[in-house]
Parts: sequence; C-alpha cells; structure tokens
Amino acid sequence: MTDNLKTNGDAAPPASAPPTPGRRLLRDPRATRAAILAAAVEEFSHHGYGGARVDAIAARACTNKRMLYHYFGDKEALYLAVLESIYGAIRQAEKGLDLAHRDPLQAMRDLALFTWRYFLNHPEFLSLLATENLLKAQHLKRSKTLAAMHSHFIGELSSVLDRGAKSGVFRPDIDPLSVYMTIAALGFFYLNNRHTISTIFGRDLFQQEALEAWGEHIVSVTLASIKP
Repeated sequence: MTDNLKTNGDAAPPASAPPTPGRRLLRDPRATRAAILAAAVEEFSHHGYGGARVDAIAARACTNKRMLYHYFGDKEALYLAVLESIYGAIRQAEKGLDLAHRDPLQAMRDLALFTWRYFLNHPEFLSLLATENLLKAQHLKRSKTLAAMHSHFIGELSSVLDRGAKSGVFRPDIDPLSVYMTIAALGFFYLNNRHTISTIFGRDLFQQEALEAWGEHIVSVTLASIKP
C-alpha cells in the first residue's frame, strides 16, 4: 500500500519526474513489463514481501521506479502480479503433459514426477508460496485470475481420476485436490527441510541419486493412495 511504500522509501515519483539518470529504459512496453516482472520474482523470492525494495527491482530490470509504477501501480500490485505469474507458469507447463489424452496410470505418474521436477527447478516458486502463506494469502485473495486457472487444472485431474475409476485402476470418488496435495506436499516438505534432515540423520538429500529416488517415492505413494 502507499503508506508501506513511503515507509520503505519506495513511494512512486510524480508523473512528471524525469527518468532516473543512468537507467537504461526498454522501449518495448511488453519487454519492459516482462523485465520488471522477472526482476520482481527474484527480489520477492529472496527477500520476502516486507524486505523487497522497489528500488532494487527497478535497478535489476534496468529501468526506474516511474516505469515500474506505470505498469504495475504499486508494490502490492506488483507482488500480486508476481504470484499470478508463477502460478500461471506451472499451470501452463502442466498443459504439456496432455493429461486428458493419457492412460490414467501413466498420466498420474507423469504428473507426480513433473511436479517434483518443477519444484526442483523453480526454487523461487516454493519461496514465494512460503512467503504468501506466512501472510495468510492476503494478496492471493485479491486475484481475479487464479481461480479460473486452477479450476481448469483440477477439472483435468478429475477427468483422469474418473477415467481410471471406470477402467478399474483407481478407486471411485477420489478427491482430485487431495491427490494433488499429496504430490505437492511430499515435494514441498523434502525441499523445504532437506538442510535440517540431512544434518539430523546424516543423509545427503542433495545428491542426485537421492533426488531421483524421492521422485519415485512420490509416484509410489500417490499411486498407492488412489489404487483399489
């Protein structure tokens, strides 16, 4: 909000303010917006919402605060745009699995492994989710796009489970959200706690062999939870 921005030295400059000296402004509006968003993902994932600075985001994007406020309005709106973008990215990537046209068992195996590998390759996703959970999803509740993208995903997953139930490989009446939470929880817990668990139990959970084994464990647990 505006008061928060002033407290952090991030208040929007007047509309007539000249570009900050030394900033390289991107002339392509789409490229400028994308650069600001990418920089914001980095800043918010590393410093959380409270610690992130608009000045740092503008500098990373090679622009200035005036352009940032022009495209996103304020820090809170930019943060919401970041959350919507990271959720949109994983939902878009999941479409490549083509779950609706896959054998149900293979589709569930692919979804479990995809989710695990996506978490591994996108630590910023987990970091931003952890931050927003600490804030009790106060920003996500304002989103007008998240519900639609997640409704589509749950609909596809529900279709896979229904087809599997009709063919006898899955139990009937399985809650698709519970299935996805099982997959996500197993990956999220491992990655968020592997430093402490590795230390406590003397197991290197960072090794590639351990990561691959955990992916297969997620598949096994997921399938065991939905088979008859």
